[in-house]
Amino acid sequence: MKKQFLSFLRKEFYHIFRDKRTMLILLVMPIVLMILFGFAITTEVKDSRVAILDLSKDEVTEQLRERIAASRYFSITAGEDNISALEASLRGGKIDVAVVFGEQFASELRRGGRPSVQILVDGTEPNQAAIRTGYMQQVLAAHLHTLTEGRGVSPLPGITPVVRTLYNPQGKSEYNFVPAVIGLVLMLICVMMTSIAIVREKEAGTMEVLLASPLPPLCIVLAKLVPYFAISCLNLTTILVLSVTMLHIPIAGSLPGFIAVSLLYILVALFLGLFISTVVRSQLAAMLLSLLVIIPTIYLSGILFPFESMPVALQCVSVIVPTRWYVDIARRLMIQGVELRYVWRETLVLLLMAGVLLGVSWKKFKIRLE
Repeated sequence: MKKQFLSFLRKEFYHIFRDKRTMLILLVMPIVLMILFGFAITTEVKDSRVAILDLSKDEVTEQLRERIAASRYFSITAGEDNISALEASLRGGKIDVAVVFGEQFASELRRGGRPSVQILVDGTEPNQAAIRTGYMQQVLAAHLHTLTEGRGVSPLPGITPVVRTLYNPQGKSEYNFVPAVIGLVLMLICVMMTSIAIVREKEAGTMEVLLASPLPPLCIVLAKLVPYFAISCLNLTTILVLSVTMLHIPIAGSLPGFIAVSLLYILVALFLGLFISTVVRSQLAAMLLSLLVIIPTIYLSGILFPFESMPVALQCVSVIVPTRWYVDIARRLMIQGVELRYVWRETLVLLLMAGVLLGVSWKKFKIRLE
């Protein structure tokens, strides 16, 4: 009995170690997850981009500006001349927070009043918007305290922050997660199911039979991809209907533009699944490699955690994650209501990804056929 058990045990180890790709995935996945959980997962928001409109142009507001710039939570990227320019920068995704000092800010502060400072934040991600607002109020209050500290005078009465949360004034979390769920569902279905469907034919030995048919190889591959494209389109429609009717999420921007970008994203995910099917030989390996792609997608696409809080290395890695670009487009088209021309860079990135993945996948697929 012991000898038979050891023989069976050796056989199982042999089957595991024989598939080098599967072994590589099994060993690499824990390392990737540890790096992601250790560095990417954080609720802290750092280096938020800030623009300041200073109508007071006084020494006090200049000191406040320097205090904001010195904070590790904020990075001043620009100064604007009017409110419209600030809102345009927020809408275009150039800044995360805008601060407006009124003309009478410094003089009213010296008279012992409570001047108001306007804080504008992008509310498409309500949790981050609340954190950024809190950080900004802390920075401003801390500087007012230092103005009187050690001078032997009565403390200044402080300021009255007037916060405007744009695009999501109610702070509904659905505004943040619905576009993200769309991206994750489409990626999960397209990548995992497509890669497994093609590898299943290889394992069963029916791929050779299909290739021996009169149909050219390209038509066979397309026949494998089209059903999942149709299912993904159905899922997209279902999620959009539920979002509007049950969750009351508006599609403030162009609906045809959003659908067009979503179809492009589906193609990127399908081509990624096709690529995975060309580098593995078993359904298990295809599933593991798909998970190795999807799990980092959750953490590196900005769905749960802000990019600014990630290490620079992980921010660079996130550039090649398609969901990062799609979720950004979806949030801006659905929630902010921007026109398609405001997201042309992100759309171009998805288009390039689709071309590269299709080219590489088809080349490797033809090599396998030969």
